Amino acid sequence: MPKFIVADDHPLFRTALVQALDKHFANSEVIQAEDMESLQHQVNQHSDADLLLLDLHMPGANGFSGLVFINGHFPHIPIIVVSANEQASIIHQAVEYGAAGFLPKSSSPESIVAAIDKVLAGDIWLPPNLPPASQLAPNGRENIAEVVASFTPQQFRVANMLADGLLNKQIAYEMEVTEATVKAHLTAIFRKLGVHSRTQAVLAMNQLEVSPPPGAL
Repeated sequence: MPKFIVADDHPLFRTALVQALDKHFANSEVIQAEDMESLQHQVNQHSDADLLLLDLHMPGANGFSGLVFINGHFPHIPIIVVSANEQASIIHQAVEYGAAGFLPKSSSPESIVAAIDKVLAGDIWLPPNLPPASQLAPNGRENIAEVVASFTPQQFRVANMLADGLLNKQIAYEMEVTEATVKAHLTAIFRKLGVHSRTQAVLAMNQLEVSPPPGAL
């Protein structure tokens, strides 16, 4: 019985993916997550999942940071990135960061099923007519991806809230910890990133940012 995790903050699209899975994969188990915090919980509880369908723009993550983090901690779970952003550079970068496939949110139910079948078979699924990566300029973001993949779950949350502009006391409130604990996490984050200030850390994290298309899910 296959087990899938569907991570998307939009209930309607999440429901559409769940329905496609239920229709095509008999007796499958589908786990849902609406943000990075719940996704981290679900992958910890269901580390035997056969596939993760991951929205590129999840609350609690910045751009590719969610993909990088989950792939770094659970490399055995294949990930199909789902996004309304269909730029060739974004698609190829997702694969570089460990995605086993990329599904535009405009995909038909048939394409969704075909993509899942191919990834479950151990292959990589990419949208048809995608320009080859050789035609795209390198962006030099591989180093930051390796660092984010090495973050602990707590460091990941702190780093993303820092990138969102939260102050130490706000981060402490959200995480239900002391400001001293937040400062300790920041010290470790700065060391891993090779920076010495909040501004430098935010700039580093923003290298993984991806702007969603206007009006996109």
